[in-house]
Amino acid sequence: MDLAAFKPKGKILHKDLVTLDDYSASDIAEILSLALKLKAEAKKGKFRQLLKGKTLAMIFAKSSTRTRVSFEQGIKQLGGSALFLSSNDLQLGRGETIGDTARTLERYGIDGVMIRTFKQSDVEELARAGSFSVINGLTDDFHPCQALADIMTVYEVFGKLKDIKLVFSGDGNNVAHSLMNAGAKMGMNVVCACPKGYGPNPLTVECAKKFGNVSVTENLDEALKGSNVIYTDVFFSMGQQTDKEKYDALMPYQITERHFEIADKNAVFMHCLPAHRGEEVTAEVIDSSYSVVFEQAENRLHAQKAVMALLMQ
Repeated sequence: MDLAAFKPKGKILHKDLVTLDDYSASDIAEILSLALKLKAEAKKGKFRQLLKGKTLAMIFAKSSTRTRVSFEQGIKQLGGSALFLSSNDLQLGRGETIGDTARTLERYGIDGVMIRTFKQSDVEELARAGSFSVINGLTDDFHPCQALADIMTVYEVFGKLKDIKLVFSGDGNNVAHSLMNAGAKMGMNVVCACPKGYGPNPLTVECAKKFGNVSVTENLDEALKGSNVIYTDVFFSMGQQTDKEKYDALMPYQITERHFEIADKNAVFMHCLPAHRGEEVTAEVIDSSYSVVFEQAENRLHAQKAVMALLMQ
């Protein structure tokens, strides 16, 4: 899809962002268009009160710097307010059902819930039970808000998304899953280079292939030929135990300066952060001039503002 020629309508049909599987290319373009507009306005000190008087509850079973600050600051810039709810603040940890939690929150006038948790089924159940909008802030299976910020960053760097080749190296995790979903629908070529036994979920791969150019390989060097974006993530996601067998399998997929000799001469490096220098990426790469990791981090704010504005109005 040509984002530059896209004519936004200012609305999408979905009230929940559970996974980008549910979103069409037009839906994603709608979010990105608004995100780019809100970012441009923010740079000029202009903040539209699109969610004045609205309240976002933020449920965190997993902690996060970027997710908490970007959502909290985002809803504030849109004129609304946020409630931070950790696992210690809720009765979920003591056996209360998600359905009961949802019905309680809606009685308190909550307009939206961002949830960052382990099981994808918890987000799905929350969306079914509540009358408010639900936004997936991360699960073990998907990270849709990160993927939206990522492809927004790619668009800013290259001025297009169609035919951009993004290679994800390492563990085929939740970030890889959502990148495949978003990238395929927006005309990108997404390749996951992963060691045997650590590739993305085959069902997610097949679903993404229905919409665009997605592939999985064990050969990182071959995948990197002609690539515009080299992307990696930590070896062990939050909540996972460090495992020597997995560590040894992933170390050959560490991104180094050598890999940028194989990629396109204008290729950039991406990482969703936090990063472990010396593991999934060398310091020379992540701290280089071609690294756009902090642009990605900033774009979490703008992409999520667009999501909230479109879902919660």
